[in-house]
Amino acid sequence: MSQKLTSELSELQSTASSRSVVDNITWSAGAALIFGVVVCYFATKRSELTSELLCWVLLPGVFAIVKRRRNVDGSVETLLPLVSSFTDSSANETPSSISLWIIAACIAISSVFRAEKGIIVLFPALAPLLAVGHRYLRPSAHAPAGYHMSFSSLLRHPILGTILTAILAIVALSEWDPIAYALSAAPVVALFVAYTLLTPPTSQQSRWFGGRWLVSVDIEAAAWPLSLRVAILLAIVLSGESYLTGLPGIDALETLVLGSAKTLMWYFTSQLARNCSWLVAAVAGTFSLLATRNPFMQQTDTRALITVGASLLSLVQVLYLLPKQAKARLTLSTLVAIPLLPYFSNLAAIHFAQSSALTHAVKHPVEMLIREANANFDGLLRNQSSTYPAAYAEYQRRYGFDPPDGFEEWYKFTRSHRSPIIDEFDMISEGIAPFLRISGQEVLDIMSAAYNEPDHELWSCTTSGQPAKTECSHHGRENDRNNAQFFNRITEKIPAALNLKFLLNHLDEPTVMIPPTSAHSTKPVITNRGGQRAWDVLTEYCSSRRGRASPTRAPTVETYGLPFVTDRKAAMDLCQHAEYSEIHGLFAAPESLRLTQGLVPVLSNGAPSTMGDILYPSTAYVEEDRFAYHSENDVDWDEKQNNVYWAGSTTGGHARPGEWYSLHRQRFVELAQNLKRRTFSYLREKDGMISRVASSFFNGRLYDVAFANVLQCDARACKEQRQYFASKPWASGDRPFRSRLVFDLDGNGISGRYYKLLASKSLPLKQTIIHEWHDERLLPWVHYIPVSQSMEELPELVFYLTSTEAGRRRAREVAEQGRQWFTDAFREIDVVIYMYRLLLELMRLQDPDRPAWQIDVG
Repeated sequence: MSQKLTSELSELQSTASSRSVVDNITWSAGAALIFGVVVCYFATKRSELTSELLCWVLLPGVFAIVKRRRNVDGSVETLLPLVSSFTDSSANETPSSISLWIIAACIAISSVFRAEKGIIVLFPALAPLLAVGHRYLRPSAHAPAGYHMSFSSLLRHPILGTILTAILAIVALSEWDPIAYALSAAPVVALFVAYTLLTPPTSQQSRWFGGRWLVSVDIEAAAWPLSLRVAILLAIVLSGESYLTGLPGIDALETLVLGSAKTLMWYFTSQLARNCSWLVAAVAGTFSLLATRNPFMQQTDTRALITVGASLLSLVQVLYLLPKQAKARLTLSTLVAIPLLPYFSNLAAIHFAQSSALTHAVKHPVEMLIREANANFDGLLRNQSSTYPAAYAEYQRRYGFDPPDGFEEWYKFTRSHRSPIIDEFDMISEGIAPFLRISGQEVLDIMSAAYNEPDHELWSCTTSGQPAKTECSHHGRENDRNNAQFFNRITEKIPAALNLKFLLNHLDEPTVMIPPTSAHSTKPVITNRGGQRAWDVLTEYCSSRRGRASPTRAPTVETYGLPFVTDRKAAMDLCQHAEYSEIHGLFAAPESLRLTQGLVPVLSNGAPSTMGDILYPSTAYVEEDRFAYHSENDVDWDEKQNNVYWAGSTTGGHARPGEWYSLHRQRFVELAQNLKRRTFSYLREKDGMISRVASSFFNGRLYDVAFANVLQCDARACKEQRQYFASKPWASGDRPFRSRLVFDLDGNGISGRYYKLLASKSLPLKQTIIHEWHDERLLPWVHYIPVSQSMEELPELVFYLTSTEAGRRRAREVAEQGRQWFTDAFREIDVVIYMYRLLLELMRLQDPDRPAWQIDVG
């Protein structure tokens, strides 16, 4: 029987050789590589499971069609040198059900991990694992006797060569995240088990470990039962996900393309494995994975180069693993174009962009805005009052009434502590002014009424004595977010007797909506707008808020149509920007928004232009160590990466399925990761003329941006975002210091990390619609770089600051100015000075003997 089979095999191989079947080996290898590239290029977490299910539905049909064609043509497609492994009596048996289920489960596990986590960092380790496994399955696959070490022979060695390539590939793919590495081992182990069971053992070991049930599987012979099991498992997973998060959003075309490509990849890979081993499948998979990595999205030039190098090494190993009969294997070397063309195109695009950038820095809007802002800031500092009578007169001039009792002592305290700011406290006086329309007793009554309203999120605090002590209470909460501790820390430094009550907003979002003069009432109305569209109610009083409306001034800097922020106050005025209604989470779907409508003085950390919260410094800036700056964790400018960094959570709004794309954090990450096909605007100079041009060029290497956590979303919306965005491991709060540019934007309210970034040696890029207590002393283009809500100017802004000599110089200057100013004007004593003046105003406001004032505050 054995002699007959050997004779038939020899005849089969002779016939195959006479028909140039060796080209079919090369063909199978090339097709497996190309379809693997197609799969990796178009792969998305959204379509992973559905396309995998389609693949295993189609795969048995492909095997059946090819088998029928073989029978009709009377030809053999491959040399099948491994067929002998399946010719003994045990291997010809029907594969055991347990073997098929194990393979199916491993394939399903791998697909689920790709769909849920997208973790591929350890995938290259699959090849050396299989190489070691094949040592016991196919001893002849090892280095022959007389093996001599050289680089070429090293790559030929199945174990050492795959280990070298795997190390380089993992370096190219890695982010330092031990948890992710541990998780990414699961699909690697699963595929190792599956490929091992698909690999025939030697004829002397037909069954694994001598077991009765674990038998090698010929994927072609077992295509139908194996595919059925894989499909069942994937269908169960999809059904479970549909039950938990709703029916998945399926892109039919995407699923069809990916599913078809996976089918052909599995088919040609199986044919290649029959002539080599399943080791070649792992090496080919590594090539496909690395060759399709976008060079523009690599963090550094070195990372991009390592990625290309590792992909080329993988391709070389595929060639070495092909059998000697594959004479046309060198034709596969043309596939080097797959990683090399994008890489060199990337280099050429960057070079062209740099060479076509503005050569006259003085004409660039960034340069002009910085020059103008610095001149204005110098004037602001020169004009600060230097005597008490001057400060008193300036107060009257600005606000139309006298300062509160204790103002002279406050002025002396301010001067004694060398505050660079004396007069710029409009945020306090303008915030207090609307409440002066009611008497001091009415203020106390309305505060009490608001606190006794149901469904509020207000703390009632009392400060008294000298040094003053503060106690806060809430109907249903015990943790006051360090507010009492913050006030005690501040008031112990104030040399004045304080006796007052005030309300504190517990939530991140602001709360107070002040009605027009003719509509105000002493009875507050509290409504819960959490999770609801809030734009209409937040802009309801725009027509009557003349006092807070920012007059639009003619721009003094030519921006060539790009929305560089030329007037911060106007840019943050909601009444002038109806387009903001859909592009910020606070307006589209706030996570928790308790609106207090009425003349209720409430202290909050921040508020947009249309709201009436009285602003005070966030406790996060003073009390929370995670937001504190420690210089020993910073690095010098020259040692920082020349890019912009941000990582954070999907806070800032409650995400619902299909409605989260327009939220401000999601828009920023989508832009920085270049996930949406679009054109970008840049400024270019030709024949001495500067113009705005549209281009598809986007140097993702300048952006190290990702979400580290997905939350504040419905279950399905959370899943959609995890599938859409590339994620990062949660990093230390000091990680931004390794980049020259650090981005900061609103969350549900203010960003607590802002001061840490200002104090660092990096340059903050700030996007916000929320006013804070420091707005008058922190100037855009002097201490930080502002970014518009649309972010349309961001690609040009980042390119200028990182990729031109003039821009890099200005970036460093602004970073140093902001750092120095933070040291001068954001000391803890500066916070005390602000709070001292605020508490004096609040005591006057709630003085029971104070009558209502007839003042026009708009």
